[in-house]
Amino acid sequence: MKRKTDETSSTGASGPPESKKRALSSEEAAARFRDGLFDPAEQQKYTEAYAKSSPYFHGVIHPLIEPSLLRSVRDEIQEHLSFTEKETDIYKIFQSGDLANLDGLDDASLSKLPSLLKLRDAMYSARFREYLSSVTGSGKLSGRKTDMAINVYTEGCHLLCHDDVIGSRRVSYILYLTDPDAPWQAEWGGALRLYPTTTAKDANGEDVKVPSPDFSLSIPPAFNQLSFFTVQPGESFHDVEEVYHPREGEDKTKKRVRMAISGWFHIPQEGEDGYEEGLEEKLAERSSLAQLQGRADIYDLPQPRPVSWEVPEHEGKGKGKMEEQPEGAEFTESDLEFLVQFLAPSYLTPDIAEEMSESFEAQSSLSLERFLNEKFASRVSAYIEEQERQFLPSSSEQIKAETEWTVARPPHKHRYLFQQPSEKDSSNPIQELLNVLFPSQAFRKWLALITGVDHLKTHDFMARRFRRGADYTLASGYDGEEPRKPESDPAEHPSVGGYEIYMAGDEEEEEEDEENADQVLKPKKAKADPAIYRSAGADEDDGILFSTQAGWNRLSIVLRDSGTLKFVKYVSAAAKGDRWDITGDIGVEFEDDDEDEDAEDDMDE
Repeated sequence: MKRKTDETSSTGASGPPESKKRALSSEEAAARFRDGLFDPAEQQKYTEAYAKSSPYFHGVIHPLIEPSLLRSVRDEIQEHLSFTEKETDIYKIFQSGDLANLDGLDDASLSKLPSLLKLRDAMYSARFREYLSSVTGSGKLSGRKTDMAINVYTEGCHLLCHDDVIGSRRVSYILYLTDPDAPWQAEWGGALRLYPTTTAKDANGEDVKVPSPDFSLSIPPAFNQLSFFTVQPGESFHDVEEVYHPREGEDKTKKRVRMAISGWFHIPQEGEDGYEEGLEEKLAERSSLAQLQGRADIYDLPQPRPVSWEVPEHEGKGKGKMEEQPEGAEFTESDLEFLVQFLAPSYLTPDIAEEMSESFEAQSSLSLERFLNEKFASRVSAYIEEQERQFLPSSSEQIKAETEWTVARPPHKHRYLFQQPSEKDSSNPIQELLNVLFPSQAFRKWLALITGVDHLKTHDFMARRFRRGADYTLASGYDGEEPRKPESDPAEHPSVGGYEIYMAGDEEEEEEDEENADQVLKPKKAKADPAIYRSAGADEDDGILFSTQAGWNRLSIVLRDSGTLKFVKYVSAAAKGDRWDITGDIGVEFEDDDEDEDAEDDMDE
């Protein structure tokens, strides 16, 4: 935690002094909560509401803390604590360090945070733990393993969908510290949103949970409100809605600051009442990683559809039709006649092709500006502008029923609109690119020329639309043996997202380290939970191999080795438009004197 005070620890070998952390009596703890919270009738009201809640068990208590204490906590935080901006594929926030470890501070520092200490000790007191355990029916909660931090969301900040399932967590909570004198407005965003699941069968006929790409409940922030839920494997999916920038005509001088204390109550630790030997290991087996690589993958959308490029195919219809060419044939005049309908002529000259091939061999990537010719690019632009003027339903079911798009799922992996190649006539320029240009033998031969890779084995193309304020992909790896090539296009400032990043994968098993919970999660740690923050040291590599900002009419080609991660950053509601692209995975094979080497070529246009 970064602080304006010195952080010299005064903790002795026997642990923190009693004055820093001590068990509260039942009466002392109750006095720090609002009047009436522990009345049996009041407790029963929350217990019944929790039992009836959906889409999964959750609760809201408002107000929770004695008001003057929580105001003092907020004042101390604003005056004495500072925050670090943190951004990865799954979140953009400002965060303090681990409040559970306040005991490590020196007495001078602690003297400036008396209300914060009172709040922490009250939240993890036996009285409140018993109360929360009773309301949720979760089982006993640890008073020894405390886990809380302060998160601040300002305009553009967000936390994408995840289920909080990791390690020994039993109950998740958020206590809001928004401005008590300027109530938070729901239209500002920042809500806790819960996602429903449906039950389906896996390949073995066993039940699995499949999360919906649409949230079903939105809980806006409010000062002194506690939102909480039992951590439920494969079910407790939630996100934090983006905090939106003021619209035209609104006062832009007033910052929207969504401040909250969030954390977890854990299962009892060894020596505590309720401890169960081996339970933590069992819970670890059902972690978020298991969900990301689990039995419900057969219900993911989209599913890969690789098509062999080694078998000649008819390309397109009408104007775009070409004669079939055997795999590996020389570039012909008919190939040029076909490609010039789509590509800028400058990319079809032998000299430029040679230059691009040399560049790709040296850097394993290419970025080609103004890739489509002006005539075809103007058609694409006009089509996109027309589509963005039209109403688009927010429900994934409505989108599927009323449009040509489908919503990608599950939301803890990705969410965007997509179209895959079809046998239908290509009635718009996006479909022409998807169904006519990119799968063609002429494009395959051109791609082989500019990359110097002759053996292009398969292709798998898809059109995508990333909606502002909704869509993204999270870091995912390519685990095949073949190198692959990807492909993309659109233009925005990095602050609104939409950029694509390739990162080195980490083959080591990610380990939970609760004592370092005040550190930021490195993006390349694909197996880590989004709420565990780890920071790279000054001399550590952040793992980023290649980054490309969304830009209009730009073709990006990247050679992607096995284990390489990539993601498209969440597109902010502040973006000027949606992010449109056509992406493709192209299976390639390299040959040398010793052995064949496979890779994946990623292509985005």
